[in-house]
Amino acid sequence: CLPCGICGFTIMTGGAARLVFGYDSYGNTCGQRNEPIEGVRLSGLDHTDRKFVFFLDPCNIDIIQRKIKSMALCVSQCPTEELATYHDLKRFAMINGSELCSYELPGHKYPQLPERFEKCPKLPVPESKALPVFNRCTPVDISCYAKFAEAVVTFVSDNSMLNRLIAGVAASKEIIVGLCLLALVLSMILMVIIRYISAVLVWILTALVVLGSLGGTSVLWWLYIDYRMTMNETMTKDLRETEEPIDDMKTIKDHAQGLLIYAVSATVFTGILLLLMLFMRKRVALTIALFHVAGKVFIHLPLLALQPFYTFLALSLFWVYWIMVLLFLGTTGEMEIPVGFKGIVKLTGALQYMTWYHAVGLIWISEFILACQQMTVAGAVVTYYFTRDKTKLPVTPILSSVLRLVRYHLGTVAKGSFIITLVKIPRLILMYIHNQLKGKENACARCMLKTCICCLWCLEKCLNYLNQNAYAATAINSTNFCTSARDAFMILVENALRVATINTVGDFVLFLGKILIVTCTAFAGVLALNYQRDYTEWVLPLIIVCLFAFLVAHCFLSIFEIVVDVLFLCFAIDTKYNNGTPGRENSLLLSAVGSEHHK
Repeated sequence: CLPCGICGFTIMTGGAARLVFGYDSYGNTCGQRNEPIEGVRLSGLDHTDRKFVFFLDPCNIDIIQRKIKSMALCVSQCPTEELATYHDLKRFAMINGSELCSYELPGHKYPQLPERFEKCPKLPVPESKALPVFNRCTPVDISCYAKFAEAVVTFVSDNSMLNRLIAGVAASKEIIVGLCLLALVLSMILMVIIRYISAVLVWILTALVVLGSLGGTSVLWWLYIDYRMTMNETMTKDLRETEEPIDDMKTIKDHAQGLLIYAVSATVFTGILLLLMLFMRKRVALTIALFHVAGKVFIHLPLLALQPFYTFLALSLFWVYWIMVLLFLGTTGEMEIPVGFKGIVKLTGALQYMTWYHAVGLIWISEFILACQQMTVAGAVVTYYFTRDKTKLPVTPILSSVLRLVRYHLGTVAKGSFIITLVKIPRLILMYIHNQLKGKENACARCMLKTCICCLWCLEKCLNYLNQNAYAATAINSTNFCTSARDAFMILVENALRVATINTVGDFVLFLGKILIVTCTAFAGVLALNYQRDYTEWVLPLIIVCLFAFLVAHCFLSIFEIVVDVLFLCFAIDTKYNNGTPGRENSLLLSAVGSEHHK
């Protein structure tokens, strides 16, 4: 409610009106009656009939400060034709009642007044039209901005490589759009078929790790034995020829000792790895089963695949609202009038704290929207898992999950997202300090800053994972956030090896899925762009397409990852409290590996 309160406050105090209707160089808001500003002449004027902002020199733009360096006035009408002389300004004022010079200058005396050179618009005054909604008079002919456009064009034209890259993007825009749609379709297809290829990917990964460890260990032992044999032969030959001690004997022995240490360490590592593989083979089977069931979830609940769209839409709407309120805040406060320039709004007192709170709200509500997505997905998956007869699934389990979220669990989601915000804000502050002190701090301070940033990042990731499981526990038991977080944490601790296996193997499989989508999209892009003989023009379109493909794959497969994590928590709770006896039946979805829990 507080973000809405900030928006309402800015509207009530006139900040929104200043932004929308505009204001002149004396602090008067156009289109309304104004209160006088102490110490500012020509303030407090009644501009009820003057609804448009007019700049005396609209083409005088300061690129560095990103503003028009010109006096601004409120006028009743924008110039409807080009005014070449001061007599034209006088005629326009007399006919239309719109005075384009400073307020203290009478319109019928424009041609004779000595102040006309400083307080009247620069001649010729171009024909202007008012911007929709924002009521700023802007020149119809934008040729006065030509010097800036010319600078951009000159830069692009002088840089032949950049010119060719941009030309390649312009010529391939239809292909880029088509390839982006292809990446979208491939991501949705992969979410369904990954259950068929996950087993192959997991066992290929396992075999490569084992063979790689055995091969590396064997190579190290072979190098050590070969080095010792060569060393013994060399030492024997040299002793026979010289009959004197060799000076670098110690160096040769150190090399052999180093190889022996490496070989022994690799052997120990390989032995531990093989034992882990043997011990965790059933847990790897659980990961495969989870992927298989997750694929079934998307078959029964296909609308889950659209969750990234809804989340992106919600985030986009919130970010637009946040920027709008930030602009309102920027025009709310005390008006300062620098000499010769447009009035500047200075935020003082509570407004400064309100701005900081608004910045915190950006992080908190963004995390809140992401948490709502996690809770929605968790609720739908929990409904699917614990519905024994899949033919009796609700018609709209996702909509039911959303309604439960809105009715019962908004506080849970708000608390979880607030905890993430409390960790994210210090990390962002430390990152800002690190960037500001770059090149100025000593090595110790730099190391401490990076260490703190890294620790906060790790803490944030851990809390994100715990929150996600807490939302799933809330969806299962309908408990509050703290109770759900405790229950989820205990379940994760009791199944630590399973969690490690699922996160390690599962994340790698999903990463391979992302690489697969990017590779397929890039290959299709190469085939589609093959008609262009200048291969340098491929670079930028392919980079754009590959980045978009990876982003889309990440968004969709992150939903798949959430589904896998929720299924695992459901499975762990199900097998903990339901042992399969009459009246305490557990789900048969993971029956292939469910018996392993009781062994």
